[in-house]
Amino acid sequence: MDFSRALATLQGMVDSIIGGLPNFVLALAIFTLFYFVAKRVRLFVIKLTEKQHKAKNLGIILGKLAQSGVILMGLLVVLSILFPSFNPGDLIQLLGIGSVAIGFAFHDLFQNFLAGILLLLTAPFKIGDQIVVQQFEGTVEDIAMRATTIKTYDGRRIVIPNTDLFTNSVTVNTAFEKRCLEYLLEISFEEDIERVKNIIHKTLAELDGVLNQPPAEVLVVGLTNAGVTLRLSWWTRKAGHPAILHLQDHVLMALKEQLAAHQVIFPTSSQHIFLQQLPEKDREQRADGFVLNQPGGLAEHVGVKESFPVPSASDYHK
Repeated sequence: MDFSRALATLQGMVDSIIGGLPNFVLALAIFTLFYFVAKRVRLFVIKLTEKQHKAKNLGIILGKLAQSGVILMGLLVVLSILFPSFNPGDLIQLLGIGSVAIGFAFHDLFQNFLAGILLLLTAPFKIGDQIVVQQFEGTVEDIAMRATTIKTYDGRRIVIPNTDLFTNSVTVNTAFEKRCLEYLLEISFEEDIERVKNIIHKTLAELDGVLNQPPAEVLVVGLTNAGVTLRLSWWTRKAGHPAILHLQDHVLMALKEQLAAHQVIFPTSSQHIFLQQLPEKDREQRADGFVLNQPGGLAEHVGVKESFPVPSASDYHK
């Protein structure tokens, strides 16, 4: 068998590799240089972002983007050295055409990614804040590129896409130093409103955790059939869901004791029954009382088949 042609081809490949070895070493050295520069750029962007925005996650994301951009530039330079006929413009054009198809395929992913960057830039909330979004409430654990993770108060983890956080209303319970709490209290019409207000103000002023400035307020906000509705509001510096619950428990227990000690009257559930004497035409006098037995009268209307004594209004008073 004649292996001369195969050997010649192999010899040509070896000569080509040996001839291109200097270019390969140069390309490897340049790519290594770009790699170390990219790492330095990433660290610089992270420090600069944390200094300007005080957002660690934003710095990590922008640092990775900067590092990837520098590495991509180094890759283009390496390809130009290894393949002299390579034109970076053709690759950029190819990537531009392909990015359209990739954009349609990963539309939701890119949308959440951009929403995450905007959330980190605008910083409406940060890690550790307690937020309410739609039907979810909890503490922010992480703000990633695709989604934000919150931990609910009952120990569950909720992953919310960044787009939902960016397009929907978000309540940040720990955004400010002070927070106002409210409670509705209903008292009887017979009670003196000013007396009850003074009792509540005095009780709130003596409780730990309730601020004197801004002062607590007790306002009449409603009149119902049962009584008068008061709205109690007080301010506190205590943040966090558990602290708020314990403070509200402490306040309501103290108010209950003081209101009971001062014998404040509260409305009770009641029903009013009105008794009306029937007209003369719908009743008949008998020795044992009144009976509803006239044709077309009330007894026939309600379907009463038998006559029975009906006590008079004076009997009810007795």
